[in-house]
Amino acid sequence: MAATHRWRLDLSYDGAGFSGFAPQPGRRTVVGELAAALVRVARLEAAPFLTGAGRTDTGVHALAQVVSVDLPEIALDGEALAARLSGLTRPDLVVTAARILEGFDARRDALWRAYRYRVVAAPATSLVRAHAWVVPGSLDVAAMDAAAQLLLGEHDFRAFCRRPPDKDPGEALVRRVEDAHWRAAPDSLGLHPTGYALFEIRANAFCHHQVRTLCAFLVEVGRGRRSADELAERLASGVRYGLPALAPPEGLSLLAVGYDASRGGPSASAG
Repeated sequence: MAATHRWRLDLSYDGAGFSGFAPQPGRRTVVGELAAALVRVARLEAAPFLTGAGRTDTGVHALAQVVSVDLPEIALDGEALAARLSGLTRPDLVVTAARILEGFDARRDALWRAYRYRVVAAPATSLVRAHAWVVPGSLDVAAMDAAAQLLLGEHDFRAFCRRPPDKDPGEALVRRVEDAHWRAAPDSLGLHPTGYALFEIRANAFCHHQVRTLCAFLVEVGRGRRSADELAERLASGVRYGLPALAPPEGLSLLAVGYDASRGGPSASAG
C-alpha cells in the first residue's frame, strides 16, 4: 500500500449553490466538489474520504470549515495545493489553507464550533437576502441578548434540536455553550441602511438545527412574542411542541472551529 499523509484543509464556501456539506447522490455538495477536485489535483483513482468538523445544511455558509483527508505523496506544498484546489472549486468554494498534520481528525479533535446568524430588517435587496434572514419590523436586540445568556453552560437542548432517527425521544441532547450573544452591527458595504442583528454562539458541539431553532425563538423574543422565561422553561422541560418555524438557512454561517496548537489552532476566521 502506498504511503499517505493526513492533510488538514480549511475551507470557506457560499452555501447557496450546495445541497449541504455531506455527499448526496445526484446533488452538488461541498464534499462532492472538494473530493472531485482532489481526484484531479492528486491524480487519485477514486474520490477520497473526507471528515468534516461539522455538517452544514443546504444553503448554510461557512467562513472557516475544516476537513481532514488522507492523500498519497504529492509534489505540492500546502500553499500550492490550496491554490490548485481553489482554482477548480471557485467561486463559491475556496480552500484557504492546507497543511500536513499526521493523525489529525477534523471532527474528533475539534474543541468547539462557532456559528453566526445574520438578521436584517425589511426591506432588503436580493444580495442581502442571500446571506441574512429578512424580518419585518424592529427588533429589541438587548432583550434578545439577555435571553441568550440563559443558554450559557451545559444544558439538555432536546427542545431546540431535531431528533436524530437513531435517538430515543427521552434521551438527553446535552451540549456546553461557552458563548452566546446578540449585537447590532453596521453594514460596512452599505447594502442595508440599518445594518444587522448578529447572533454568535460557540459550543463544544451542536445538534441538528440547534442554532436555527434557537435563533428563530430569540427573534420572537426581540419581536415581543416570546419571553426569556419561556426559553428557560423549555430548556428545563425539553418540550419542542409549539416552537416558531425554523430560521431560514441563508442567515447562518459556520464561523470557526477550535483546535489546540498541536492540531493547528483555530480555523481562519477565529480571533
